[in-house]
Amino acid sequence: MTEPLLALRGLGVAHGGMPALAGIDLDLPRGGRLAVIGESGSGKSTLALAVAGLLPPEARLAGSVSFPALGTAPRLGRDIGVVFQDPAGSLDPVLRVGEQVAEVLVAHRGLSWRAAFRRVDELLAGVRLPGRAARAFPHQLSGGQCQRVALAAALAAEPALLIADELTSALDTVVQRELASLLDELVKARGLTLLFVTHDIGLAANLADDVAVLRRGRLLEHGPVARVLAQPQHPYTQALLATHLDLATPLGARLPEIGPDA
Repeated sequence: MTEPLLALRGLGVAHGGMPALAGIDLDLPRGGRLAVIGESGSGKSTLALAVAGLLPPEARLAGSVSFPALGTAPRLGRDIGVVFQDPAGSLDPVLRVGEQVAEVLVAHRGLSWRAAFRRVDELLAGVRLPGRAARAFPHQLSGGQCQRVALAAALAAEPALLIADELTSALDTVVQRELASLLDELVKARGLTLLFVTHDIGLAANLADDVAVLRRGRLLEHGPVARVLAQPQHPYTQALLATHLDLATPLGARLPEIGPDA
């Protein structure tokens, strides 16, 4: 049997004694696409940070995060590319975006700066940005354009795993659809493994092969998208789909409470 690219076993994360994740067991095969869905505070972004090795120092980690198919410890930026919800958190405001994409190639592919800059226009074109965007500063670009730059940088070193944490949620509806379509094309064309965190069930259905449903840091349901969304087994998943709840909905407007053992 082929080893998974990513394997989580009993993964738990706590902050200051407060559990954010508990007992998560998941496998993600090489080339697989997994959507992690759940309400705000369900632990889905914490899971993404744990996989990327980006948890804050004070976080307590239990269980294991391993990459059996890699055969070695992954390198962030080289083996794992990450795109966050807000590109302002990953783009340096005082550097031109071309420099920031080139820096990934220098740091993780060993290219000279001259060779890296020659690749920048190609990488930006791959995310449907014109070459002149390389000379812009982040504040001169729209939110959607900044996300495309962040995506180009995340893919520059040709990682095995791409983690997209709420990639489209800060954008308007039209730009969301365009970026989701672009991500789908890039993942398929490059044969990437994708871990996609989202509150949008429709987006999960379109982008993923499998879906994992989190609630209060626990994995409630996991399986193929077609099965989980068409025939959900857990009452919570059933309620989500029945109400078409936007999982970013404020706490007061969320689903009625489901018992802890449901």
